[in-house]
Amino acid sequence: VQLQAFGGGLVQAGGFLRLSCVASGFTFSGYSLGWFRQAPGKEREFVAAIRWNGDNTYYADSVNGRFTISRDNAKNTVSLQMNSLKPEDTAVYYCARVAALYVSSHLHDISRYAYWGQGTLVTVSS
Repeated sequence: VQLQAFGGGLVQAGGFLRLSCVASGFTFSGYSLGWFRQAPGKEREFVAAIRWNGDNTYYADSVNGRFTISRDNAKNTVSLQMNSLKPEDTAVYYCARVAALYVSSHLHDISRYAYWGQGTLVTVSS
C-alpha cells in the first residue's frame, strides 16, 4: 500500500490550494479515505473523509464549508480542495486509508486508519 500526497505550498490567507493523494497497491474503490493534518506542537487531527463508495463525506467543524473532499476511482486519487484558507490551516496534511474493506463508520476517528501518506506542507500567511 502506498499513498503519495502532493499539492501543498505557501498561500496567502483567503487563497486556495488543492491537495491530491495518489494511491497504489490495493483496490482503491473498496476503501474509505481521509485527510488529517498536524500543526507544529499539536496532535494530528481529522480534516475530512469520504466513504469507499463516495456517497458520503465528512468534515471537521473547522473546515466545513471551506474544504471539499472528493475521489476519482478511475485515477486512484483522493483530493482535498481547500478554499478561504486561514493561517490556522497551516499544517502538514496527510492522506490516509482505513484498515479494512468497506469500513464506513467513525471515519473521523484516527484509529480507523492503517496506512498513511508522507504528508504535504500547507502554509497560510496572514
